[in-house]
Amino acid sequence: MTGRLAAVPEPGVRVRAPAKVNLALRVGSVRPDGFHPLATVFQALDMFEEVTARPAPPGAGISLTVTGSQAERVPTDRTNLAWRAAAALARRVGVDPDVRLRIVKGVPVAGGMAGGSADAAAALVACDALWETALSRAELLDLAADLGSDVPFPLVGHTAIGTGRGHILTPAMVRGQFHWALAVSHTGLSTPDVFREFDAAAGGERGAEGERGAGGERGAGGSGAGPTEASTDALHVDPGLMKALRAGDAGALGRALRNDLEPAALALRPELGRTLALAREAGALGAIVSGSGPTVAALARSARHARAIAAHWTAADACDAAYCAAGPAPGARVVG
Repeated sequence: MTGRLAAVPEPGVRVRAPAKVNLALRVGSVRPDGFHPLATVFQALDMFEEVTARPAPPGAGISLTVTGSQAERVPTDRTNLAWRAAAALARRVGVDPDVRLRIVKGVPVAGGMAGGSADAAAALVACDALWETALSRAELLDLAADLGSDVPFPLVGHTAIGTGRGHILTPAMVRGQFHWALAVSHTGLSTPDVFREFDAAAGGERGAEGERGAGGERGAGGSGAGPTEASTDALHVDPGLMKALRAGDAGALGRALRNDLEPAALALRPELGRTLALAREAGALGAIVSGSGPTVAALARSARHARAIAAHWTAADACDAAYCAAGPAPGARVVG
């Protein structure tokens, strides 16, 4: 008897890395090197970027394809963070960078949720496994920090305190799960412009975060106050926020959310104020601009409540798209 032979699966490594929201972001005055000192709290969400790395013929170099939501807005050349991650890993371990990368988008583009940084983190893990380079997690984190301030966190995931440029991570104790509604705009908000506005309010000059990120791939998020102290040592995360995380107290967490960049984002995009107000009108425990914007994240009482907030935004035409997510979620990991 004859029959059709089953197709042999193409070898490759598939890795999933999470989006993030910043529960708190304190931003100091610009330093002489052009960066701002930060104290931030990241939480990974169960919205994922997926990167598959497959071998390419010798000498072929790196190639990249992107599918999924808003894929047309993502570069597929060497300016892409995943491409840069693969090239950096190849240089570090001394292998030829022959790999085909495929990204499946699951995180809004240019929304302050670190989708591009998640791609880079996933590419590091995928290429490390594909090339059997066996780098330690510390070595991968070092490579990630060189790629951008936001890239280390998707490697770690869960919830963590970030200091320095946001790249020095300390795990945070968290009990339970937190539910979020996310209002997304398809028109991005420029990180350099947000920092320029922030520095103008502080009477300083624009920093360099537009190049390397600051507490977020495109900035960082929270809700609350304006410019803060210049010294990293002077910046601190509200102890009440950390206590709320340890207790799993969503109400207390909602009251403690803070983002020093939010006034600057609102100055540039005043309509985000309506999105924040609608979230609170729908009973959100807290609402924040994620990163330097324009995504707004609202903390909900439950998954059902998150869906209700998202529906309230949609009915009021307050966003281009609304999503629901939960955190904390795991960091970059091989899934196939």
